[in-house]
Amino acid sequence: MKSLLILFFLVLPMSQAFADTRIAILDFELNDLTMAPGIPAEIERTASIKPMLENELKGASYQIISIPLADQTYANSGFGYLYDHHDVAADLAKKADADYVLVGRLHKPSFLFAYLIGHLIRVKDGQLIGNYISETKGGDHKLTLKGVESLADKIDGDLDNRYSPPPPKRLRAQ
Repeated sequence: MKSLLILFFLVLPMSQAFADTRIAILDFELNDLTMAPGIPAEIERTASIKPMLENELKGASYQIISIPLADQTYANSGFGYLYDHHDVAADLAKKADADYVLVGRLHKPSFLFAYLIGHLIRVKDGQLIGNYISETKGGDHKLTLKGVESLADKIDGDLDNRYSPPPPKRLRAQ
């Protein structure tokens, strides 16, 4: 019984350490280089990335920290500013008591594919921990979700390594 209690108290701090990883995810920016930039469907898709990514990381027991859009807008001096200025993004997340902040964009060079791109920044020192790219084909919600799952897997690989993306769904033979 005594050895069981000792084991419990040794394992408890490790499980709490995993539960304490706090990530702030900023709204993704749309970098649309196509001949018809900024169409409503792309704006909607870009807005959907953050909640999907938060959901994937919550499922792996990360604590998601909210940063009000007004604070993000105030800290942002223009398109790509927070993406390029890790120190400013880290300061913004530090005020919200996050350990890491993800600054992302949807880069769309073509109607056929797009890239989900993210910079993971360690808040305590403003250092870039990871630069991630996940390619998606087309603009379908399911394909965007697969790109988000790939992004979550890459982020988790540099952090606590406990995310398991859902297995691919098989199509039934007709």
